[in-house]
Amino acid sequence: MQSMMASSPPKAGVEVFERILAAPGGLVVLEGGDSSVLLNDFRAIARHTGQAVYLWQPGLGLGSLRDAQARVPGCQRLGNALRYMQQSMHFGIYLLSDLELPLSSMDATLLRQLARAPSGYVRRVVLLDAPQALVDHLGEAAVRISSWLDLPVRPRLRDGRWVV
Repeated sequence: MQSMMASSPPKAGVEVFERILAAPGGLVVLEGGDSSVLLNDFRAIARHTGQAVYLWQPGLGLGSLRDAQARVPGCQRLGNALRYMQQSMHFGIYLLSDLELPLSSMDATLLRQLARAPSGYVRRVVLLDAPQALVDHLGEAAVRISSWLDLPVRPRLRDGRWVV
């Protein structure tokens, strides 16, 4: 039998996820950290909360983190996936991993348009391990968020003893 603590999403991943949701723009560059650990954290969050979190990877296309078997048809190419994200009217966090440069001018334009998405609904496009040249090219259009947490270590009372 699994305990409740084991089924809860990781705290570090939740903190980063909440910062992504609170970002003022539609395009977020996640800087630092281990992307494979963050993906596992986001997968746990998606399964625990039921949130719509997707991952796009070259060769694999766009798929749900909540259900590993669920793929979005017709989104193998980056341009098609970006158009899908742009047309979606629903809540969604879209993680883009392993982007290869150079991006086509259409893909770069779509990323800029997603950065200025209407604020009526939450849709975030998150670049994981983005090449520095792309981050520089996007400039102020993208919101930069660090995946490193500066959480203070607070002592907790466990079994009558204070632990850190």
